[in-house]
Amino acid sequence: MADVKETKPSLFQNIRVYWLAFIVYWGIVLFGYDTGVGGGVVSADYFLTSFGLVDESGVKDQKRVDEVSSNVVAVLQAGAFFGALASAPVSSRIGRKYTLLAFALIFAVGAVLTTVAAGPPHGLPLIYAGRVLSGFGIGAISAVAPAFVSECSPKEVRGRITGLFQIMVAIGVMLSYFVNYAIGLHVPTGVNVWRIPFGLQLVPAGIMVFGLLTVKESPRWLASVGRSDEALKILAYLRRTSDTDSNTVAEMSEIQAAIDEERDARAGLNWKEAFFGKGNFIRFFIAFIIFFLQQWAGQNSVNYYAPQIFASIGYANRKNSLLASGVYGIVKVVATAIFIFFGVETLGRRLSFIISAIGMGSLFFVIGAILKTHPPPVTDPKVAAPAPSPAAQGMAGVLYIYVCFYSMGWGPLPWVYVSDIFPTRTRHYGLATASSSQWLWNFVVSKVTPHLLTSLGYKIFFMFGAINIGAMGTFSYLIPETKGRSLEEMDVIFGSVTAERRQANIDRQRGDAHSIRTDSVDRKEAV
Repeated sequence: MADVKETKPSLFQNIRVYWLAFIVYWGIVLFGYDTGVGGGVVSADYFLTSFGLVDESGVKDQKRVDEVSSNVVAVLQAGAFFGALASAPVSSRIGRKYTLLAFALIFAVGAVLTTVAAGPPHGLPLIYAGRVLSGFGIGAISAVAPAFVSECSPKEVRGRITGLFQIMVAIGVMLSYFVNYAIGLHVPTGVNVWRIPFGLQLVPAGIMVFGLLTVKESPRWLASVGRSDEALKILAYLRRTSDTDSNTVAEMSEIQAAIDEERDARAGLNWKEAFFGKGNFIRFFIAFIIFFLQQWAGQNSVNYYAPQIFASIGYANRKNSLLASGVYGIVKVVATAIFIFFGVETLGRRLSFIISAIGMGSLFFVIGAILKTHPPPVTDPKVAAPAPSPAAQGMAGVLYIYVCFYSMGWGPLPWVYVSDIFPTRTRHYGLATASSSQWLWNFVVSKVTPHLLTSLGYKIFFMFGAINIGAMGTFSYLIPETKGRSLEEMDVIFGSVTAERRQANIDRQRGDAHSIRTDSVDRKEAV
C-alpha cells in the first residue's frame, strides 16, 4: 500500500513559477514600451517637420499636432481592444502558452511595419497600420499573460508573482523614455528618429517567443479540458515536488473540485451563463469598472505624453522634458518593485487601493494649484527655452511622489485583483473583459489627452484629482479582500457556492485521488 507523501519545501520552491512569469511578462514589457514610446516619437522636431505639422517659421499647427499625436498613440489601443476580445476563444481552445506565442508573432509583424516606415506620403499610414497590428498582439498578451501566471502561482505568493506584471510595464515605459531621450540627444534628424525606437520592440518580442518554448502549459487549463493527469504532473513540476506530494495532491483536488462544480452548474447552458451565472456577473462588473477607473486616474495620460506633460508644467526644452520623463520612469519602476515584493501581501488589496487613490488625488490637486498660481512662461520657438523654474521643479517632484502612490495600488493591483477573482473556466473571459475595458478606456484617454492639455491647462489635474478621491476611493472601499485566498475560494467569496459544499467536494476529490493512486501502486506491486 502507498500513500501520498509530504515533500519538504526547498529554498527555491517557486523558482519555476518565477521563471514562467519572467518569460511571459516580456510581453508586458512590450505593453509598457509601446505605450510609452509613441509620445516621445511624435514630439520630436524632425517627426513634426517631416509630416507637415510645423510651418516654415517653426510654429506648430497645434490642432494638427494634437490630432496626429493622439492617432499614433491611440491606434495601438484600438488594435489592443480587439486583440483582448479575440484572445478569449483562442486561449480557451489552444491553451495559454500557444495563444501567447501566436499573438507575440502577430505583434512582431506590426513592429516590422512601423520600423520600415519612411517619410511622406506613405510613412504615416504605415506607422498607423503597424501600430494597430502591434496593438492587436499586445491586447491579447495583456489578457492572457496574467491569467497564465495566476493559474500557475501558489496562493502564498500569487499576489507578488502576478504583480510582476506592473513591474514589467513600468520597466517597458522607463526604457521607452530613455530610448526617446537618447534619440533626442544623438539622432536629432532622419528617419531613425522613429525607426530605432520602433525597431527595438523586436528585442523583447524575440525573448518572449523563444522563452515560451521553455515553459509548461497552465495546469488549471489542462484540468479544465479533461487532461487531469498531465495537469497534476505539471503542477508537481511547477511546485518542484512529486505527483504524490500531499500538498500538491490537495491543491490539485481543490482545482478539480472547482472545475467539476462549474461544469455541473453550467452543463447544457449557453455562453451567457459564463457572464450571468450565479456569482459571476459581479466579477465581470468589477473587472470592467476597475480598469475604467484606472485609465481615468491620470497615470496613462502622463505615461503616453510625459514629454508634453512636463513641458506643460515648465520643462519647455525638449531634452529637459525627456530627461524628466526618464527620471519619472525610474521612480515608477523602483516604487512598483518595492510594493510588489514587500507590500502587496502585507497591506492587502483593499487598503492598498484606498491609500493609493487618496494619495494620488491629493497630489493632483497640489499640482493643479501650483500650476494655477505659477504658470510656466510663454516661450518663443525661435529662442532657446529657459531652465525650469523652482515652481516647475516642485511640480515635477510632486509628480514623482504621485507615481509612488500609483505604484502601491492602482498601478499593479487591478491586474492582480482580476486575476484573483475568476474561476478557471471563465478566467479567460474575465481577463479578456478586463483587458478590453483597459484598452477601450486607454484608447479614449490617449485620444483626448492632447486636446485636454491644450484646452484645460491646469484644470486637467483637478479633474484627475476628483476622479481619484471620489470614484476610485469609493470603489476601493466596496470591493472584497482577496489577499491570501486561493483562486478556488473566490467562488465562496462571490456566492457561487457555499463554503460547506466546497469543502465536501474537496474531501470527495481527495478520497478519489487517494483511491486511484493506491489501486495503481497495488497493481504495480502485484506485477
